[in-house]
Order: sequence, then structure tokens, then C-alpha cells
Amino acid sequence: MDRTLTNFIRSLRMAEVRVSTAETLDAMNTVELVGYRDREFLKHSLSLVLPKTIDEKETFDTCFDQFFRFEDVSGERGAADSEQEHEGEESGEESGEGGEAGEGGNGDRQPQQASGGKKKSKSKKPNNNLYEEEEEEDLGAGEMTEAGSALGQLLMRNSMVDLSMEMAKAGEEVGVREIQIFTQKGLYTRRIMDAMGLAELNGEIGNLRQDSRIPARRLGQELKRRRDFLREQVRDYVERQFLLNADVSGKKLREELLRKVKLSNVEHRNFRLIQEIVYKMAKKLTTMHSRRKKVYKKGLLNVPRTLRHNMAYDGAIFDLHWKSVKIDRPKVFAICDVSGSVANYARFMLMFLYSLDEVMPKVRSFAFSSDLAEVTDLFQRDKIEDAIAKVLRDYSGGSTDYGQAFLDFKNHCLDDVDNRTTIIILGDARNNYGDPHADVLKEMYDRSKRVIWLNPESRLSWNTGDSEMRRYQAYSHQVEECNCLMHLERVVGNLLRQVTQ
Repeated sequence: MDRTLTNFIRSLRMAEVRVSTAETLDAMNTVELVGYRDREFLKHSLSLVLPKTIDEKETFDTCFDQFFRFEDVSGERGAADSEQEHEGEESGEESGEGGEAGEGGNGDRQPQQASGGKKKSKSKKPNNNLYEEEEEEDLGAGEMTEAGSALGQLLMRNSMVDLSMEMAKAGEEVGVREIQIFTQKGLYTRRIMDAMGLAELNGEIGNLRQDSRIPARRLGQELKRRRDFLREQVRDYVERQFLLNADVSGKKLREELLRKVKLSNVEHRNFRLIQEIVYKMAKKLTTMHSRRKKVYKKGLLNVPRTLRHNMAYDGAIFDLHWKSVKIDRPKVFAICDVSGSVANYARFMLMFLYSLDEVMPKVRSFAFSSDLAEVTDLFQRDKIEDAIAKVLRDYSGGSTDYGQAFLDFKNHCLDDVDNRTTIIILGDARNNYGDPHADVLKEMYDRSKRVIWLNPESRLSWNTGDSEMRRYQAYSHQVEECNCLMHLERVVGNLLRQVTQ
């Protein structure tokens, strides 16, 4: 019972529903009180202790319906029973041992009557233990022998409840909850079938179909039909487990891949997911670095200062003094090359920086391809996505000229740069063989606390062709290859760590 509940809570967590250890214990106590017999009562009871927000309650409802779907087999069972009842009406036989035989005979005989005798397989697959594709003779309805294999006996019992329980048990054995991608559906289907005893069943079917006794061959045909039905049921079960356990983990896998892929190779249809990843990364960094060490009446005791101020009391401690540390938030100047393929890197770096407004509220942004312009007002006035779209639309034209961009920066705001300023330059340093004006970058280097250059190109390409990276690198405190979100997260995380120490 506890294992079923913990697996369900694991599915909730995979679906990004926050469930704490205390809430898990509450859920166990709830299940102990209400049990699993009444499905709707159980769902309502667990919904009171597990989900908290409206979104989480919606996710909980979906997860509950999917997770406990195998317990509700009435629909599938009803379909199977109605088919069997229809076959039983035609054969005129009752349920029981003879009824199962009648169902098996008519189950194969009905299409044979329509085709006028024998039924041939349309498949061209070779004959082996998995596919018995030879011609099937019309054995008609009648007596069948007893199934010898465990899976065969299970299939002949006509119990969807027992079948579902064995399916779930085999799924736990093969770890079906670890499925991550949709293409693994066939792999886990075969593993579950093997765990349920497919090899033994295939061997039995092969032996029965070569038996000289008609009841034995009739059983072989019926087991083959029910084995095919079981394969469909297992495939559906694996697909439900994929939707339940791997939908979010598959998303996480895509997110992990998108964090590592070059931003210039990201397709436009993935931009929305990239934006979600950026916001998550920014929120994580904000949580890590938003605590400012500014303490007045609590914190670390300043022992030297306390002793010094209490010397007048003959060493008796009357006045306590605490360590108080104030850390100024940095001023960040972001200078982005928005021309050509560099535009995608600039898009997500600006999005990243402006998502950190709680930690770095003083971000001033500049965009250029030839002439440099400040675009800070756009981000203050519009939404981040709209502001970035306007920047890329209005400033991405023209031939790239880093020298002119640095001159424009000097004329507009070099006086605002001080020892609290961090300048982040994003660009490939390809200047189209123009004057690089490295002397201006040197002035920025001397005035600022830190100059960080992020180059989206590989290091092997930095000093080839019209790249001025060798000159610019001399006047940068930190130079990094940055062409994916993982690189960007590391650089910004290091920046925040340095300014909050």
C-alpha cells in the first residue's frame, strides 16, 4: 500500500507538484483511514493534503486519473466481455470451461466464414516463436486442453483485474517508471511481456500447434489470439506510464539538451522553451544570491569590538556588538553585438540579465552592429520579449564595427563607469578589418571593476580572419567562450558570487 502511494507521489513530483516529507506522511495517514476501495473518495481525500495551488490541483487531478487508471478496468473489461458475449451468443455455449472454448472457436471462425474457409496471414515475416504465420485451419468450436504455462493460464481465466495486476507487477520489475522517451515504448513493452512469461507462452503455442490432437491445436490458436490481445494491453499500459512519468522528465531532458546546444542552432519553435529555461535559471541564481549580509541586532558576534567597548565594566559583557556587512549591488553595463548570428546570443543574454532584477537592478543595456545605442528605456517600458524584439529589429542592420561602438560608448557614458561597474561585452570581435580602437577598451578596463568579454565563437576561431580578439583580450579581466545557456549561467553565477562575497 505504501509503495503504491510513494510511486504516486513520485509521479506528482515529476509533474512539478511540490510534495514535502511531512505532506507524504499526511498522505499515508489519509490512505490508512480511507483505503483504496472508493476511488473518488480517495482522490478527494488526497487532494486535501497534497496539492496547494490551483495549478497544482489541476495537475493532481490529471496525475491521479492516469496513475490509478489501471485499477478502473471496467471500460476495457466491458469491451472484452461484450465481444465474448457476442461470440457466446453465436456459438450458443455458456460460460465456464466449455464457454471459453466456444469463444475461442468462434473468435477464429467468424472471419473464416466470411472468407470462405481458411485464413491466411497478410504478413511476410518469417516463422519463429514470435510469429506463427502459417495457414490456420478452421478447427471450429469445441473442447480445448488446459494451458500449461503460467501466462497461458492467466490469459484463459478471462480476468482483466488479474491481468492488470500482473502487468503492473511486471512493470515494476522492469522499471517501466524510468521510461524517458517515447521511442522506448516498444522496448518496455517487450520487457514486460518477457517478465510475464512470454518465452514460455511462445514455446507452448509452438508445441500446441504441432500437436496431432485437435483440442490442443484449438488451444494454440486461442492462446495466440489472446497473446496478441495482451501485447496491445501492455503497449497501452506502457504508453500510459510514459505520459504519467516521462512527460515531464522528457521535458527536462529537452531542457537539458537545450542548455548545452549552441544558441545559434536553436530552432525558432524552441524559443519559448528556451525562455522558460532562462527564467528558471535566473530564478535559481536570484535565490542563491539575493540574501544581503546586512545585520544589525543579530548575526555573528563581533568579539574584538565587544571586548573593547566593555573594558570600562571590568570585563563584564553589557553591550554586544554584531558584525554588520553591507554589500553594494553591482552596476552592470551590457554591450551586445546584435548583428547576424550573434543576435540569438544577445537575445538570451539580455533576457537573462533582466530576469535578475532582484539581484542586479541597475542593468544598462547597449546594442550595436555599427553605431551603438542605449536601449535601457525599452526594457523599462516594455515587456522583456517585446523589448528584445524591437532591439533586434532596429539595431541589427549595418556592418559590424566594434571600434565605432566603443567610441560611441566613450562619448555617451564612460563618465558613469566607476569601480562598482561591471561591463559585459557579448560579441565575436569580428571588426571587418576596421580600426578596433582598443585604446577605448583600455580606458573602460582602467575605470571599471571588471570587464567580461563573452565570445560565442569557439576559441580556435578567435584570432582568425578579421577577429580582433587578441587585442581586446588584453584589456578584459575575464574572457569566456559563451555559446549556450550553460555557459551563460556559469558566467553570470560567478559574477553574482563575486559581488555578494
